[in-house]
Amino acid sequence: MKEVSKLIDFRPDIKVVDATLRDGGLVNDFRFSEEFIKELYTANLRSGVDYMEFGYKADKEMFDVDKFGPCKFCDEDFIHSIVGENNTDLKIAVMADVGRCNYKQDIVDRSNSAIDLIRVATYLTTIPTAVDMIEDAHKKGYETSCNIMAISNGRESDIKAALDIIGRSPVDVIYIVDSYGSLYPEQIQRMSAFFGEFAEKYNKKLGIHAHNNLQLAFANTIEAVGDGVDWLDATYMSMGRGAGNCAMELLLSFLKNPKYNVYPVIRFIEHQMTKLRQQGVVWGYDLQYLMTGILNQHPRSAISFTKEKRDDYAEFYKEIIAQD
Repeated sequence: MKEVSKLIDFRPDIKVVDATLRDGGLVNDFRFSEEFIKELYTANLRSGVDYMEFGYKADKEMFDVDKFGPCKFCDEDFIHSIVGENNTDLKIAVMADVGRCNYKQDIVDRSNSAIDLIRVATYLTTIPTAVDMIEDAHKKGYETSCNIMAISNGRESDIKAALDIIGRSPVDVIYIVDSYGSLYPEQIQRMSAFFGEFAEKYNKKLGIHAHNNLQLAFANTIEAVGDGVDWLDATYMSMGRGAGNCAMELLLSFLKNPKYNVYPVIRFIEHQMTKLRQQGVVWGYDLQYLMTGILNQHPRSAISFTKEKRDDYAEFYKEIIAQD
């Protein structure tokens, strides 16, 4: 049983990361207005959020700049236009996706950047490149984290080997990532203990990034908190790919650290998130995402189902169960 103090007291080591622009950007091709981004930055400042993830460092030779908003590429000039010199306690993060970024060219030295944290995203099959990216970012002066995606589909032996390799790198934080939104709190507990062995061995912090296919993103996140995980990802109004993520408004309401304040989050949701809904931007729990979560599948088929405005849920279930 967990120590009650881990749930009702606050730990100064806990860090909250806002991933709205990055994970949420997958819903609307990162087409956020400047007003939206600036208000989100202000809301994060006022609510006490520790890190604000601006988006991806995507390779412009791979992705058409005209098809995406600026948070897909996170140019330095763009970030500076929002945060200026960012003389605040709020740190800036971006995600660098293995195989989808030109990290040696596009990630400049920290002394010339508005960015504080490089979040490397990798699959188990691309760990060596992820380590090279972590080492490159570390040498350039950045904090680093590593998101090992799709672990619910990974073999324990492969995950163990990956954690051992990443643990020997200069990475600061290793993330438990429920990419398919298929994990339950009991599994998060076991995963936290498993990852925790390597975190303790190599003196790393642990983080969690949860998806809401089973409506468990918040439950899994607070389970991880009770299991000693310190870095917690969330998005405003759960905005994120497919079923979305852990809701920032839920997480800050749960955490007992007096530095966090949920009111600015609520104000931002009223001013900006509801507008996105009214404009037709769609995300969040629905039956098609439940089905891919149950089957531990990537939600791409459910995303297509949503875009096509289908409502034949039973037929969709038959389609995807045949692929399993």
